Amino acid sequence: MRERKRGVAHEQTLPSRDSAVRRAIGLEWITIAWMLIEGAVAIWSGVIAHSVSVTAFGIDSVIELMSAGVLMWRLQTEVRHGVEMAKNTEHRAHQIAGWLLLLLAAYVVVSAGLSLIHRQGQEFTWAGLAVTAAAALIMNPLARAKLKVADELSSRALRADAAESLTCGYLSIIVLVGLIAQYFLNAWWIDAAASLFIVWYLVREGLEGVRTEGDCCP
Repeated sequence: MRERKRGVAHEQTLPSRDSAVRRAIGLEWITIAWMLIEGAVAIWSGVIAHSVSVTAFGIDSVIELMSAGVLMWRLQTEVRHGVEMAKNTEHRAHQIAGWLLLLLAAYVVVSAGLSLIHRQGQEFTWAGLAVTAAAALIMNPLARAKLKVADELSSRALRADAAESLTCGYLSIIVLVGLIAQYFLNAWWIDAAASLFIVWYLVREGLEGVRTEGDCCP
């Protein structure tokens, strides 16, 4: 009788998990589509305007795109091969996402440090303003949606990916404020100094990823 109850409970949880996986895949497709646009526009406009921070924002988009690709691999593994097969993929995906977070942290430190040393702020660009404003509106709600699904799936890899989305949203606000300040106040140092405040968060989440054990998936 107890085994039968367990079987019924298991059947009831599967549709819920399948729904969460489908939502996670949808969120990753949205991320991939937006990162392609965001990265291309940011890097192009940053290079044209000789803006270090806007170009840096575009490179962050490339890292976020890589993270989304890793998560898509993990989620598709579960869809095609089931939860058990996804355990190993979850472990590897979380570690890769962790290394990407550490890479992003290193990039932020180097980029901000060089900007402060050379006293080089960002130059105003309308295209950069548009893409960072759009990212500020898109990335934070997207990250919160990922965190919700990550909790449902008990997926640390998806949580690490959400951390990168949060970082992207935060950086977009920093760059946006920096562009406006540069335009009106000539405050060249704002974006570089403010971006350093997120490094601790990136390092913490990244180290959690690279140190994770293989039992992170239910």
